[in-house]
Amino acid sequence: MTLKAAGRGLIPPFIVMDVMRAAAERAAAGHDVLHLEVGQPSTGAPRKAVEAAKRALDADPLGYTLAFGLDRLRERIAEHYRASYQVAVDPANVVVTTGSSGAFVLSFLAAFEAGDRVGLASPGYPAYRNILASIGVEPVLIPVGPASGFQPTVDILKARGERLDGLILASPSNPTGSMVSPTALAALSDWCTAEGVRLISDEIYHGLTYEQTAATAAGRGGAVVINSFSKYFSMTGWRLGWMVLPDDLLRSVECLGQNLFISPPTLSQHAAIAVFDCLDELDANVARYARNREILLAELPSAGFERLAPADGAFYLYADVSRWTDNSLAFCRRMLEETGVACTPGVDFDPFEGHRHLRLSFAGATEDMIEAARRLKAWRK
Repeated sequence: MTLKAAGRGLIPPFIVMDVMRAAAERAAAGHDVLHLEVGQPSTGAPRKAVEAAKRALDADPLGYTLAFGLDRLRERIAEHYRASYQVAVDPANVVVTTGSSGAFVLSFLAAFEAGDRVGLASPGYPAYRNILASIGVEPVLIPVGPASGFQPTVDILKARGERLDGLILASPSNPTGSMVSPTALAALSDWCTAEGVRLISDEIYHGLTYEQTAATAAGRGGAVVINSFSKYFSMTGWRLGWMVLPDDLLRSVECLGQNLFISPPTLSQHAAIAVFDCLDELDANVARYARNREILLAELPSAGFERLAPADGAFYLYADVSRWTDNSLAFCRRMLEETGVACTPGVDFDPFEGHRHLRLSFAGATEDMIEAARRLKAWRK
């Protein structure tokens, strides 16, 4: 007898993980690899955060916390909004999660019913649409490009004229690094409120900006704000994130969190309390990313990578490679084999035009960016 298997897991893979495996296999075979595929900081957690974790190991039994996390961490996050955005956030509305991934799962389950329709930009982070699809919510891809700064706009949404129950907005975005201005964010938030659309604001790359400051949706109507300790705070493997929730979702998220996760990782929470005292160290990381960005923006056009998304924030360049290929997966595979430079094919992020694009991360060492640019210029001659 054949046993039944659920179809909800039959969603597309996260291809960047396959690229990482291929890069690891190349390195294991004795060949060098320049890692421009990895969407994470190349630095570890700041010193004071690590020291706080060590103290907690000695002094705390590290049992479960409440489902919403340690009160002191929730207070520190609320203080962060006052200091960074001049926005008053009640710690009671802050929910600590198992990474931003846990936050997406909890917020999608709490905000949307099976059969609902949620809009999101394409290109965009693939886990949005794959998580939505796995819980029976329809992801509605909104193609965006240079004309709209790779972000949805109120005019685009009005022109489409279709029913949406939710809208996911990411600023800065993965993979393009594009951002939504404060004025545009206000307009999109007002449109969502008027149309009865739940706004989910992905702000996990806040702090990683270069020519403008990111605006938050915290406190805007019924918006859900999601952030993470993985990017600016350089705590990727600690698997910790947070949400700022409107009142109407607090109880449902609490019940879901209790049952799905019990609580976020306790040791990581102790470290995260201290990470807000490490801004000088973290800003030094951002300065290095800015230098890496300058190098690639200056050098890649000489290698033929001339059509690049804005890269206003995050640590990615999204490049149009249609002059060479309409198969970005094969192109990235060949690039790795022939140059040792690993990057991510655009098909991960965009089912419409991703076969003509790739993403390069500049989160690594500056010398790696210089060497990657040199190799790519030699390769494309």
